[in-house]
Amino acid sequence: ALAKPFPKVVASLIIFHLSGATKKGTEKQTTSETQKSVQCGTWTKHAEGGIFTSPNYPSKYPPDRECIYIIEAAPRQCIELYFDEKYSIEPSWECKFDHIEVRDGPFGFSPIIGRFCGQQNPPVIKSSGRFLWIKFFADGELESMGFSARYNFTP
Repeated sequence: ALAKPFPKVVASLIIFHLSGATKKGTEKQTTSETQKSVQCGTWTKHAEGGIFTSPNYPSKYPPDRECIYIIEAAPRQCIELYFDEKYSIEPSWECKFDHIEVRDGPFGFSPIIGRFCGQQNPPVIKSSGRFLWIKFFADGELESMGFSARYNFTP
């Protein structure tokens, strides 16, 4: 349903931006509100694959951010996702704070592949179907470099 207005598009990366709630109240909202949509509100479509990053990468990502990335492959294709070695997300037990969450499908309730944080980049991720759902979440403190991810499509 997402690609209907673009029938010639065989693959697309859709990046939604959801406003993150701040722990410290709303003092940051007015200054960062305009930057938020710029930093995670694009929609690119690349049949040959592409790259997406956390906001400001390789500089520190901003606090209080939640970005959803949905990658869609053509029918009968799967997605391979590779994270660059230059990777750093605030480490925490079970990645409860800043993290990347990857799910095997187009939704936030699709089966979870993994939740990642820390200094070690995630392993290569392969989807079972045409979609991957990726969430990048940053809380109100301890920002890091973030991530750069490259994706391509395989039959």
